[in-house]
Amino acid sequence: MAKEVTYEEIVRDLKNRVYKPVYYLMGEETYYIDKISDYISDTVLTDEEKEFNLTVMYGGDVDVATIVNAAKRYPMMSDHQVVVVKEAQNVKGMEGLSFYLQKPLMSTILVICHKHGVLDRRKKLAAEIEKIGVLFESKKLKEAQLPGFVASYLKRKSVDIEPKAAEMMAEFVGTDLSRMAGELEKLVITLPPGSRRVTPEQIERNIGVSKDYNNFELRNALVARDVLKANRIIKYFEENPKNNPIQTTLSVLFGFFSNLMLAYYAPEKTEQGIAEQLGLKSTWQAREYMNAMRQYSGVKVMEIIGEIRYCDARSKGVDNVSLENGDLLRELIYKILH
Repeated sequence: MAKEVTYEEIVRDLKNRVYKPVYYLMGEETYYIDKISDYISDTVLTDEEKEFNLTVMYGGDVDVATIVNAAKRYPMMSDHQVVVVKEAQNVKGMEGLSFYLQKPLMSTILVICHKHGVLDRRKKLAAEIEKIGVLFESKKLKEAQLPGFVASYLKRKSVDIEPKAAEMMAEFVGTDLSRMAGELEKLVITLPPGSRRVTPEQIERNIGVSKDYNNFELRNALVARDVLKANRIIKYFEENPKNNPIQTTLSVLFGFFSNLMLAYYAPEKTEQGIAEQLGLKSTWQAREYMNAMRQYSGVKVMEIIGEIRYCDARSKGVDNVSLENGDLLRELIYKILH
Protein backbone atom coordinates (compact mmCIF):
# COMPACT_ATOMS: atom_id res chain seq x y z
CA MET A 1 0.00 0.00 0.00
CA ALA A 2 1.27 3.48 -0.86
CA LYS A 3 2.50 5.75 1.92
CA GLU A 4 -0.29 7.98 3.20
CA VAL A 5 0.17 11.57 2.13
CA THR A 6 -0.18 14.31 4.76
CA TYR A 7 -1.96 17.66 4.64
CA GLU A 8 1.38 19.46 5.02
CA GLU A 9 2.89 17.59 2.06
CA ILE A 10 -0.08 18.40 -0.17
CA VAL A 11 -0.01 22.11 0.69
CA ARG A 12 3.77 22.27 0.22
CA ASP A 13 3.45 20.90 -3.33
CA LEU A 14 0.55 23.22 -4.12
CA LYS A 15 2.55 26.23 -2.96
CA ASN A 16 5.34 25.12 -5.29
CA ARG A 17 2.74 24.82 -8.08
CA VAL A 18 3.27 21.08 -8.36
CA TYR A 19 -0.18 19.85 -9.36
CA LYS A 20 -1.73 16.40 -9.76
CA PRO A 21 -4.59 15.61 -12.18
CA VAL A 22 -6.84 14.37 -9.35
CA TYR A 23 -7.19 15.00 -5.62
CA TYR A 24 -9.55 12.62 -3.85
CA LEU A 25 -10.11 14.15 -0.39
CA MET A 26 -12.04 11.94 2.01
CA GLY A 27 -12.63 11.28 5.70
CA GLU A 28 -14.46 12.22 8.88
CA GLU A 29 -12.58 15.49 9.52
CA THR A 30 -14.04 18.03 7.11
CA TYR A 31 -11.61 20.82 8.07
CA TYR A 32 -8.64 19.55 6.04
CA ILE A 33 -10.83 18.59 3.08
CA ASP A 34 -12.17 22.15 2.89
CA LYS A 35 -8.72 23.71 3.40
CA ILE A 36 -7.14 21.79 0.52
CA SER A 37 -10.12 22.25 -1.80
CA ASP A 38 -10.34 25.98 -1.07
CA TYR A 39 -6.59 26.43 -1.51
CA ILE A 40 -6.69 24.85 -4.96
CA SER A 41 -9.76 26.88 -5.97
CA ASP A 42 -8.22 30.12 -4.72
CA THR A 43 -4.63 29.84 -5.96
CA VAL A 44 -4.32 27.78 -9.15
CA LEU A 45 -6.22 30.26 -11.32
CA THR A 46 -6.24 34.05 -11.49
CA ASP A 47 -9.54 35.85 -10.98
CA GLU A 48 -9.84 36.33 -14.73
CA GLU A 49 -9.09 32.65 -15.45
CA LYS A 50 -11.72 31.49 -12.95
CA GLU A 51 -14.50 32.93 -15.13
CA PHE A 52 -14.08 30.13 -17.68
CA ASN A 53 -11.93 27.53 -15.94
CA LEU A 54 -13.36 26.94 -12.48
CA THR A 55 -16.28 24.52 -12.25
CA VAL A 56 -17.95 23.63 -8.95
CA MET A 57 -20.58 20.89 -8.83
CA TYR A 58 -22.39 18.99 -6.09
CA GLY A 59 -22.60 15.22 -5.76
CA GLY A 60 -26.35 15.16 -5.33
CA ASP A 61 -26.86 16.93 -8.67
CA VAL A 62 -24.43 15.07 -10.96
CA ASP A 63 -23.37 11.60 -12.04
CA VAL A 64 -19.94 10.24 -12.96
CA ALA A 65 -20.50 10.94 -16.66
CA THR A 66 -21.08 14.63 -15.91
CA ILE A 67 -17.89 14.79 -13.84
CA VAL A 68 -15.84 13.07 -16.56
CA ASN A 69 -17.23 15.34 -19.29
CA ALA A 70 -16.27 18.41 -17.25
CA ALA A 71 -12.80 16.99 -16.59
CA LYS A 72 -12.23 16.33 -20.33
CA ARG A 73 -12.73 19.96 -21.30
CA TYR A 74 -9.65 21.94 -22.26
CA PRO A 75 -8.92 25.20 -20.41
CA MET A 76 -9.65 28.54 -22.06
CA MET A 77 -6.74 31.01 -22.12
CA SER A 78 -5.15 29.26 -19.15
CA ASP A 79 -2.76 26.40 -18.44
CA HIS A 80 -5.27 24.69 -16.19
CA GLN A 81 -8.91 24.24 -15.43
CA VAL A 82 -10.14 23.26 -11.94
CA VAL A 83 -13.17 21.01 -11.42
CA VAL A 84 -14.39 20.69 -7.82
CA VAL A 85 -16.95 18.06 -6.83
CA LYS A 86 -18.38 18.84 -3.39
CA GLU A 87 -20.43 16.30 -1.38
CA ALA A 88 -19.00 13.57 -3.59
CA GLN A 89 -20.21 10.93 -1.14
CA ASN A 90 -23.60 11.38 -2.85
CA VAL A 91 -22.32 10.40 -6.30
CA LYS A 92 -23.46 6.90 -7.25
CA GLY A 93 -21.13 4.60 -9.18
CA MET A 94 -17.99 6.63 -8.50
CA GLU A 95 -15.97 3.56 -9.58
CA GLY A 96 -16.69 4.61 -13.17
CA LEU A 97 -14.19 7.43 -12.72
CA SER A 98 -11.32 4.91 -12.96
CA PHE A 99 -11.69 4.77 -16.76
CA TYR A 100 -11.00 8.53 -17.00
CA LEU A 101 -8.05 8.23 -14.63
CA GLN A 102 -6.31 5.71 -16.88
CA LYS A 103 -5.70 8.60 -19.31
CA PRO A 104 -6.58 11.88 -17.55
CA LEU A 105 -6.33 15.32 -19.11
CA MET A 106 -3.20 16.77 -17.48
CA SER A 107 -4.44 20.35 -17.83
CA THR A 108 -7.41 19.50 -15.56
CA ILE A 109 -7.14 19.50 -11.78
CA LEU A 110 -10.05 17.39 -10.52
CA VAL A 111 -10.83 17.83 -6.82
CA ILE A 112 -13.28 15.37 -5.27
CA CYS A 113 -14.51 16.10 -1.74
CA HIS A 114 -15.90 12.96 -0.09
CA LYS A 115 -16.90 13.83 3.49
CA HIS A 116 -17.95 11.64 6.43
CA GLY A 117 -16.66 8.47 4.82
CA VAL A 118 -13.80 6.91 2.89
CA LEU A 119 -13.16 5.17 -0.40
CA ASP A 120 -12.49 1.45 -0.21
CA ARG A 121 -8.72 1.30 -0.75
CA ARG A 122 -8.98 -2.28 -2.02
CA LYS A 123 -10.91 -1.22 -5.12
CA LYS A 124 -9.54 -0.30 -8.53
CA LEU A 125 -10.49 3.36 -8.23
CA ALA A 126 -8.25 3.85 -5.18
CA ALA A 127 -5.31 2.26 -7.00
CA GLU A 128 -5.85 4.48 -10.06
CA ILE A 129 -5.96 7.63 -7.91
CA GLU A 130 -2.80 6.72 -5.98
CA LYS A 131 -0.98 5.97 -9.25
CA ILE A 132 -1.45 9.42 -10.80
CA GLY A 133 -2.85 11.70 -8.12
CA VAL A 134 -3.51 12.22 -4.41
CA LEU A 135 -5.69 10.02 -2.21
CA PHE A 136 -5.94 11.83 1.13
CA GLU A 137 -7.79 10.66 4.23
CA SER A 138 -8.65 13.42 6.70
CA LYS A 139 -8.87 11.72 10.09
CA LYS A 140 -10.46 13.08 13.25
CA LEU A 141 -7.89 14.27 15.76
CA LYS A 142 -7.79 12.65 19.16
CA GLU A 143 -8.33 14.96 22.12
CA ALA A 144 -4.71 14.49 23.17
CA GLN A 145 -3.60 15.86 19.77
CA LEU A 146 -5.61 19.09 20.00
CA PRO A 147 -3.03 21.19 21.91
CA GLY A 148 -0.49 20.31 19.21
CA PHE A 149 -2.94 21.46 16.53
CA VAL A 150 -3.51 24.73 18.42
CA ALA A 151 0.23 25.39 18.73
CA SER A 152 0.89 24.54 15.06
CA TYR A 153 -1.99 26.71 13.82
CA LEU A 154 -0.80 29.74 15.77
CA LYS A 155 2.82 29.14 14.78
CA ARG A 156 1.79 29.61 11.15
CA LYS A 157 0.48 33.01 12.28
CA SER A 158 3.85 33.75 13.95
CA VAL A 159 2.18 33.50 17.36
CA ASP A 160 3.38 31.34 20.28
CA ILE A 161 1.08 29.87 22.91
CA GLU A 162 1.89 28.65 26.40
CA PRO A 163 1.20 24.93 26.90
CA LYS A 164 -1.44 25.57 29.55
CA ALA A 165 -3.23 28.03 27.26
CA ALA A 166 -3.22 25.46 24.44
CA GLU A 167 -4.76 22.88 26.80
CA MET A 168 -7.43 25.39 27.83
CA MET A 169 -8.36 26.03 24.19
CA ALA A 170 -8.51 22.30 23.49
CA GLU A 171 -10.80 21.77 26.46
CA PHE A 172 -13.06 24.72 25.63
CA VAL A 173 -13.55 24.07 21.89
CA GLY A 174 -13.12 20.31 21.53
CA THR A 175 -12.37 18.38 18.33
CA ASP A 176 -14.33 20.57 15.88
CA LEU A 177 -11.31 21.94 13.99
CA SER A 178 -13.33 24.43 11.92
CA ARG A 179 -14.67 25.99 15.10
CA MET A 180 -11.21 25.84 16.67
CA ALA A 181 -9.70 27.72 13.72
CA GLY A 182 -12.38 30.40 14.07
CA GLU A 183 -11.73 30.82 17.81
CA LEU A 184 -7.97 31.02 17.24
CA GLU A 185 -8.43 33.68 14.56
CA LYS A 186 -10.47 35.75 17.04
CA LEU A 187 -7.83 35.18 19.69
CA VAL A 188 -5.05 36.49 17.42
CA ILE A 189 -7.07 39.63 16.74
CA THR A 190 -7.48 40.33 20.48
CA LEU A 191 -3.73 40.11 21.25
CA PRO A 192 -2.32 43.38 22.65
CA PRO A 193 -0.30 45.48 20.15
CA GLY A 194 3.19 44.03 19.76
CA SER A 195 2.34 40.81 21.57
CA ARG A 196 2.90 37.49 19.78
CA ARG A 197 2.34 35.10 22.69
CA VAL A 198 -0.94 33.72 24.04
CA THR A 199 -1.14 33.23 27.81
CA PRO A 200 -3.74 31.53 30.04
CA GLU A 201 -4.78 34.98 31.25
CA GLN A 202 -5.67 36.00 27.67
CA ILE A 203 -7.69 32.80 27.21
CA GLU A 204 -9.56 33.55 30.43
CA ARG A 205 -10.17 37.16 29.42
CA ASN A 206 -11.19 36.61 25.79
CA ILE A 207 -12.58 33.08 25.65
CA GLY A 208 -14.22 32.90 29.08
CA VAL A 209 -12.43 29.88 30.53
CA SER A 210 -11.14 30.19 34.10
CA LYS A 211 -7.35 29.76 34.15
CA ASP A 212 -7.46 28.25 37.65
CA TYR A 213 -10.68 26.22 37.63
CA ASN A 214 -10.93 24.10 34.50
CA ASN A 215 -10.60 20.48 33.42
CA PHE A 216 -6.92 20.95 32.56
CA GLU A 217 -6.18 22.07 36.14
CA LEU A 218 -8.33 19.25 37.52
CA ARG A 219 -6.28 16.78 35.52
CA ASN A 220 -3.06 18.34 36.86
CA ALA A 221 -4.39 18.03 40.40
CA LEU A 222 -5.17 14.34 39.89
CA VAL A 223 -1.73 13.68 38.41
CA ALA A 224 -0.14 15.40 41.42
CA ARG A 225 -2.62 13.72 43.80
CA ASP A 226 -3.47 17.16 45.15
CA VAL A 227 -6.70 16.38 47.03
CA LEU A 228 -7.34 19.97 48.17
CA LYS A 229 -6.93 21.51 44.70
CA ALA A 230 -9.05 18.81 43.05
CA ASN A 231 -11.92 19.39 45.47
CA ARG A 232 -11.71 23.18 45.09
CA ILE A 233 -12.11 22.76 41.33
CA ILE A 234 -15.05 20.37 41.76
CA LYS A 235 -16.70 22.90 44.09
CA TYR A 236 -16.23 25.61 41.45
CA PHE A 237 -17.73 23.33 38.79
CA GLU A 238 -20.69 22.66 41.07
CA GLU A 239 -21.27 26.40 41.53
CA ASN A 240 -20.89 27.10 37.79
CA PRO A 241 -22.56 24.11 36.11
CA LYS A 242 -23.51 25.95 32.92
CA ASN A 243 -19.86 26.60 32.01
CA ASN A 244 -18.61 23.29 33.39
CA PRO A 245 -20.97 20.46 32.37
CA ILE A 246 -20.20 17.09 33.89
CA GLN A 247 -20.16 15.36 30.49
CA THR A 248 -17.25 17.54 29.34
CA THR A 249 -15.30 16.78 32.51
CA LEU A 250 -15.93 13.05 32.22
CA SER A 251 -14.90 13.10 28.55
CA VAL A 252 -11.61 14.83 29.41
CA LEU A 253 -10.88 12.42 32.27
CA PHE A 254 -11.80 9.36 30.20
CA GLY A 255 -9.57 10.52 27.35
CA PHE A 256 -6.63 11.16 29.67
CA PHE A 257 -6.79 7.88 31.58
CA SER A 258 -7.44 5.91 28.37
CA ASN A 259 -4.28 7.42 26.90
CA LEU A 260 -2.46 6.72 30.16
CA MET A 261 -3.41 3.07 29.77
CA LEU A 262 -1.97 3.10 26.24
CA ALA A 263 1.20 4.76 27.51
CA TYR A 264 1.97 1.67 29.57
CA TYR A 265 2.30 -0.26 26.28
CA ALA A 266 4.83 2.17 24.75
CA PRO A 267 7.98 0.24 23.73
CA GLU A 268 10.07 3.07 25.18
CA LYS A 269 8.95 4.80 28.40
CA THR A 270 10.56 8.10 27.39
CA GLU A 271 8.94 11.41 26.42
CA GLN A 272 9.64 10.64 22.76
CA GLY A 273 8.43 7.05 23.05
CA ILE A 274 5.18 7.98 24.76
CA ALA A 275 4.57 10.88 22.34
CA GLU A 276 4.91 8.44 19.41
CA GLN A 277 2.67 5.87 21.11
CA LEU A 278 -0.11 8.42 21.67
CA GLY A 279 0.33 10.33 18.41
CA LEU A 280 1.28 13.56 20.17
CA LYS A 281 2.89 16.34 18.15
CA SER A 282 5.24 17.46 20.93
CA THR A 283 7.07 15.69 23.72
CA TRP A 284 6.06 18.20 26.41
CA GLN A 285 2.56 16.70 26.33
CA ALA A 286 4.06 13.31 27.19
CA ARG A 287 5.56 14.60 30.46
CA GLU A 288 2.17 14.65 32.17
CA TYR A 289 1.61 11.01 31.25
CA MET A 290 5.05 10.09 32.59
CA ASN A 291 4.25 11.85 35.86
CA ALA A 292 0.89 10.06 36.05
CA MET A 293 2.55 6.67 35.47
CA ARG A 294 4.61 7.30 38.61
CA GLN A 295 1.41 7.95 40.59
CA TYR A 296 -0.98 5.32 39.22
CA SER A 297 -0.39 1.65 38.46
CA GLY A 298 -1.82 0.02 35.34
CA VAL A 299 -4.34 -1.87 37.46
CA LYS A 300 -5.46 1.34 39.17
CA VAL A 301 -5.87 3.08 35.81
CA MET A 302 -8.14 0.26 34.61
CA GLU A 303 -10.24 0.68 37.76
CA ILE A 304 -10.42 4.45 37.20
CA ILE A 305 -11.63 4.02 33.62
CA GLY A 306 -14.38 1.75 34.93
CA GLU A 307 -15.35 4.31 37.58
CA ILE A 308 -15.54 7.10 34.97
CA ARG A 309 -17.85 4.96 32.82
CA TYR A 310 -20.01 4.21 35.88
CA CYS A 311 -20.16 7.91 36.81
CA ASP A 312 -21.19 8.77 33.24
CA ALA A 313 -24.03 6.25 33.39
CA ARG A 314 -25.20 7.55 36.77
CA SER A 315 -25.12 11.16 35.50
CA LYS A 316 -27.66 10.00 32.90
CA GLY A 317 -29.94 8.46 35.53
CA VAL A 318 -28.73 4.85 35.59
CA ASP A 319 -28.71 3.47 39.16
CA ASN A 320 -29.09 7.01 40.47
CA VAL A 321 -32.23 8.73 41.74
CA SER A 322 -30.88 11.37 44.12
CA LEU A 323 -27.22 12.37 43.62
CA GLU A 324 -26.55 15.68 41.84
CA ASN A 325 -23.72 16.02 39.31
CA GLY A 326 -21.50 17.76 41.85
CA ASP A 327 -21.88 14.86 44.27
CA LEU A 328 -21.15 12.35 41.50
CA LEU A 329 -17.94 14.17 40.54
CA ARG A 330 -16.85 14.48 44.16
CA GLU A 331 -17.37 10.75 44.64
CA LEU A 332 -15.46 9.98 41.43
CA ILE A 333 -12.52 12.17 42.41
CA TYR A 334 -12.35 10.44 45.79
CA LYS A 335 -12.23 7.03 44.08
CA ILE A 336 -9.50 8.19 41.71
CA LEU A 337 -7.32 9.59 44.48
CA HIS A 338 -7.76 6.74 46.97
